[in-house]
Amino acid sequence: MTGTDSDMLRRLLQARWSCRGFLPDPLPRDEIEGAFADAQHVASWCNSQPWQVILCGADETARFAEALFEHSRTAPHASDIPFPASYDGVYRDRRRACGWQLYDAVGVERGDRAASAAQMRENYRFFGAPHMALITTPKALGSYGVLDCGAYVTAVLLALTARGIGSVAMASVAGFAPFVRQRFDIAEDRDLLCGIAFGRPDPEHPANAFRTHRAPPGDVIDWRP
Repeated sequence: MTGTDSDMLRRLLQARWSCRGFLPDPLPRDEIEGAFADAQHVASWCNSQPWQVILCGADETARFAEALFEHSRTAPHASDIPFPASYDGVYRDRRRACGWQLYDAVGVERGDRAASAAQMRENYRFFGAPHMALITTPKALGSYGVLDCGAYVTAVLLALTARGIGSVAMASVAGFAPFVRQRFDIAEDRDLLCGIAFGRPDPEHPANAFRTHRAPPGDVIDWRP
């Protein structure tokens, strides 16, 4: 890898952001398949490549978003893999900072629970994205299968970014795993990990006006010379 290649990678990583407002126009199928083909080269444990992907075109994405939005009104949370029990310390601080950046961008006042709940429920409309990908992993591969799929999700997000396509990884979709499993006939021996909503970003949407901050390397690296 040359210095130019490393510069390109750094710019790509810095350019990626979580899009929460999309234009409705569907993407060409070959452009989508090209991004996912690039992501297929990501590393995995023993080259197991445990991820399986359900890719939804614009029509199916719209039907799925409508159905999930209605289901989420009354259904209890039920994920295949437990969500975090709590966010403490610096993890809580980072989560809160991201949340308040979003609320400030879309005009949700602190303490306005109705408005914050309405914004949260936009997750189940996929923020208007014309496409949705669902990522599953074999239960038998356990944590290492999940780890590999996390790397794959990152690769997909970067491959989409490289093509000027906005995206956001969504754990919220996995919060209603039984509903999603039945709708898409996902095998019982696989766990639903997350969704990826994607499409062209809406440059006028206020939710796309902020960028989250990153901790400096010194905060996360413990050098042992």
